[in-house]
Amino acid sequence: MPGVVQRNGGRGRRSMNEINMVPFIDVMLVLLIIFMVTAPLITTGVVDLPSVGKSQQRVGSVIEVIVGTDEKLRLRVDQQDPVGVALPQLAARVREKQAGNAEVPVVISADKSVRYESVVRVMDTLQRAGVKRVGLSVKQGSS
Repeated sequence: MPGVVQRNGGRGRRSMNEINMVPFIDVMLVLLIIFMVTAPLITTGVVDLPSVGKSQQRVGSVIEVIVGTDEKLRLRVDQQDPVGVALPQLAARVREKQAGNAEVPVVISADKSVRYESVVRVMDTLQRAGVKRVGLSVKQGSS
C-alpha cells in the first residue's frame, strides 16, 4: 500500500549518532589517579656533567693532539711547533712523548667544524693504547 506509513510504536532500529563518553571519562580518571599516585614514587636520576673550570695546579708537560679542519692530526708537546702524524702511529708517538710517565696528560683540540666522529676516533685510539689521562680542550667565550 503506497502512502501508508507503518509505525512500530517507536521500537524500530535507528542509528546511534552520539558516542557514549562515560566509559572514556572513567578510563581517563583511573589513569589520572594512577599517574598521580605513582609520580611521587619515581626517583629522579641525577646526571653529574663535567664542568669547565681552571686547573688547581699547572701541569708541567702537556701533549696536545690537534685535529685540523681537514681531519689531519698534528702532535704538539709543551707549546712547541706541531708535527703531523697519522692516526695509526698516533698512539705510539704519544707513548714515546710520555717517556714512560703515564701521568702526562693528553689533550685533544679540534675546530668546531670538525666532525665529532673524528675526535671520538682519536680518543678511542688513545684509550685503546692505554693512555690514561685523555681530555678535551674547551675554548671558553662566544667566538
